[in-house]
Amino acid sequence: MTLKAGTGADAARVLDPVAARAAEDGVAPELDAARCYRALVSRDARFDGRFFSAVRTTGVYCRPICPARTPKRANVTFYRCAAAAEAAGFRACLRCRPETSPGTPAWLGTSATVSRALRHIASGALDEGSVADLADRLGIGERHLRRLFLKHLGAAPLAVAQTQRVHFAKRLVVETALPMTQIALDAGFSSIRRFNAAMLRACGRSPTALRRGHRARAAGTRAGELVLRLPFRAPFPWEETIAFLAPRAIPGVEEVTPDAYRRSVVVDGVPGVVEVRPPAAGRYLALHVPGELAGGLARLVTAARRLFDLGADPHEIGTQLGRDRALARRVRRCPGLRVPGAWDGFEVAVRAILGQQVTVRGATTLIGRLVASLGTPLPEPRGAVGRLFPAPERVADARLETIGLPRVRAEAVRALARAVAAGRLRLDASAGLEEAVAALVELPGVGPWTAHYVAMRALGEPDAFPAGDLGLRRALLRGRLASARELAARAEAWRPWRAYAAMYLWMVG
Repeated sequence: MTLKAGTGADAARVLDPVAARAAEDGVAPELDAARCYRALVSRDARFDGRFFSAVRTTGVYCRPICPARTPKRANVTFYRCAAAAEAAGFRACLRCRPETSPGTPAWLGTSATVSRALRHIASGALDEGSVADLADRLGIGERHLRRLFLKHLGAAPLAVAQTQRVHFAKRLVVETALPMTQIALDAGFSSIRRFNAAMLRACGRSPTALRRGHRARAAGTRAGELVLRLPFRAPFPWEETIAFLAPRAIPGVEEVTPDAYRRSVVVDGVPGVVEVRPPAAGRYLALHVPGELAGGLARLVTAARRLFDLGADPHEIGTQLGRDRALARRVRRCPGLRVPGAWDGFEVAVRAILGQQVTVRGATTLIGRLVASLGTPLPEPRGAVGRLFPAPERVADARLETIGLPRVRAEAVRALARAVAAGRLRLDASAGLEEAVAALVELPGVGPWTAHYVAMRALGEPDAFPAGDLGLRRALLRGRLASARELAARAEAWRPWRAYAAMYLWMVG
């Protein structure tokens, strides 16, 4: 029996909790083995990254879309994430390359704490810090964090981080011509010996043998530029995403065109310009990185994925939001709409404050003046990108009134910068939505609208919702302006995807 393509509900049912305990062969509690096997037989791309199938007779684990012959059900074990499969002793398939899957969507974890922890791990929290440090940032105990990971993912935090390092390193080995020593360092390994051992254990081959088996991409050395693929779950509406980012691009720091997003970055003190291009083929965006920034590839990939919200699951989100008559037509017109995130949370937070009670164009003008006044010029500008966004320390005591800001608004920006510079405010996934909003509204000049907008974009909170936004209130009911209370009540049915509902109301008529 095969599963036919349909709504995201079919895919969601694969991971519905089951009443019975997991099978003794290691299936995670949230997985229904029978449904996973039917999904494996179907090779439907909607299931890619939702689970991994490990074959005991070969010792290999695969993506559900692997082109290899379907194994017998009796020989297959299913795992929630690649780390769980590797922790059980399986190695990655060389045909379907699990490291190139779009990743396990955040909604699969029933724990918001696990979702936030995964975002921290993706940003390198365990490359230098410990699990105890990560638990402290999340406000829980280390043992409790380990229990949550084992319950929801079937693997410990360190195992997840190790698999992430190996997968990223394998992509660099296969897709670029970078030296192995540099790849080991870029992927977070402390030594080339540990790198070689981890690759051999996870892939069954040494890094050199892997590269021989895959022709290195010529783009990896073209004019000193690296090109990395950023996989996602289709559909991905590039045009609509760019239409949102373009009017909000920070002059001098970002440049958005129909066929590219580029911006200034700094890696270990080295400035440069990176570029993201739309999908020409397959299910990935292309990240172009100058060779001198190769030491920060992992961080750049994480930032680009966060900006374009590539971890989203459009089928699940669209299925739930499509049940509401106010959103159904919008979802059909633009399936897969993302919530554009932030390359840097401080940038978005500053822009959100500058955007209070002014138009999008007005906010862009103001933040452009701030960058022109305080931003560091690039030694080699590229097109319209010529400056770095100023650090919080530089903004904290700046005379922002000189760029046309009212005194109250200028003080709000300075207060934000001081809080970020002092570490009192972390614009990351450390806190949950309620805690993050509460911390933001404590700042002078920051209200619920600004706090929820920052949570949407800078913190990646999928359920953030600025209910007081005039545009959302106008879009909900045709011919009548909904009240903030009416909009908030209606939005309860959109949880936990209220941020995506806001994007549909803003962007799709």
